[in-house]
Amino acid sequence: MAASREFLDHIAELFAPLGQVRVKRMFGGAGIYCGEVMIALVADDVLYLKTDDGNRADFEAAGLEPFTYTARGKTTRMSYSRAPDETLESPALMRDWARGALAAALRSRK
Repeated sequence: MAASREFLDHIAELFAPLGQVRVKRMFGGAGIYCGEVMIALVADDVLYLKTDDGNRADFEAAGLEPFTYTARGKTTRMSYSRAPDETLESPALMRDWARGALAAALRSRK
C-alpha cells in the first residue's frame, strides 16, 4: 500500500482550495485530511475519496470501485471510492469530487 511523496504532494496541491490540507502517512499509504477530518486515502498511488449515502451514487454511476483490503482472509470494504482518473489532472474537475468527499466526512462525524 505504498504512496510516493510526489503523488502525495500532487494530491495535496489539488485539494488546497478546500482549506487546510495535510497528508498523514499510515500503513504504507496515506490519509488526506482537511482540517481534522479524513477526506481521502491513498494506497499504491491511487486516490480514494470519502463516500457515504450522499455521494456514493456519483461514484457508482461513474463505475468507480470502492477501496477494499484483505486481512486475515477477510475482505473489508471501506467508505472510500476511487477518484475519477481525469480529476487527477484537473483542479477544476477535482473540486466538486473533493467537496463531496469533505461533505461525506463531515456527515460521518455526526
